[in-house]
Amino acid sequence: MTALPAAFAPVPTQEVRRIVETAGSSFAAGMRLLPRRRREAIFAVYAFCRVVDDIADGHAPASEKREALAAWAREIDGVFLRLPRTAVGEELLRAIERYDLPRREFDMILEGMRMDAEGMVAPDPVRLERYVRCVAGAVGLLSMRVFGDWRGDASRRFALSLARGMQLTNILRDVEEDACLGRLYLPAPILEAAGVPPDPHVAWSHPALPEARRQLGRVARLQYGRARAARAGHRWHRILPALVMMGPYERLLSEMEADWTRPPASRPGWRKAADGLACAAGGLAWR
Repeated sequence: MTALPAAFAPVPTQEVRRIVETAGSSFAAGMRLLPRRRREAIFAVYAFCRVVDDIADGHAPASEKREALAAWAREIDGVFLRLPRTAVGEELLRAIERYDLPRREFDMILEGMRMDAEGMVAPDPVRLERYVRCVAGAVGLLSMRVFGDWRGDASRRFALSLARGMQLTNILRDVEEDACLGRLYLPAPILEAAGVPPDPHVAWSHPALPEARRQLGRVARLQYGRARAARAGHRWHRILPALVMMGPYERLLSEMEADWTRPPASRPGWRKAADGLACAAGGLAWR
């Protein structure tokens, strides 16, 4: 049998929880509100996303990244054949069978990771939309099914709008960090309109960057508004984890909107938790 790449090597089952707990993400914090079985399922999805994201963002040569992501694509094949080879795959299988999670979304997550591994620099709007759909929208749609309140098109609109808003907020926050990886996610038309060169090593410190960020920030703000409109009809307690995540991201966008010339300050965990609770409490008005 051919040896698996190191990044793909099987890990003990408890590693799934470790992956989640050490990520320091508001995603994990929000999901802890779920009942045990649903929490286990969403943690399995998150652990998969975390592992493949670490591959895409790592410093390995491009050929090794492609090999490692291809190994995970084969693992997803195995999961849907009920033949997983890793602890993460085993937990994914349980989640997929319990909550009827669609194969397409896992394939899209891997597609997004391949786009990251190849490097994203000043994408056109269609490519950026595809990227966001893959790395964020897929996770949102899977999450809504695990939450247990899937309502067809309304759930799809809520999940995708919230995913777009959150991913664009990440992009706006991480321009400098992404530049260090040779990436620039701001779309080419916005950069051109603001007069920012489509070069990550130049763009992050360009004097016109605040205007480019402001323009993309308007798109992110619109997405949060659409998510709020689409949440009507859902059971508040079912989508509570999503609302708890939405709060810190919306507040982060608000802080950036106040002054696009400076990066947002690091925020302590208790502030993020407070923002999440405030957003969740706001949902009481539409139950």
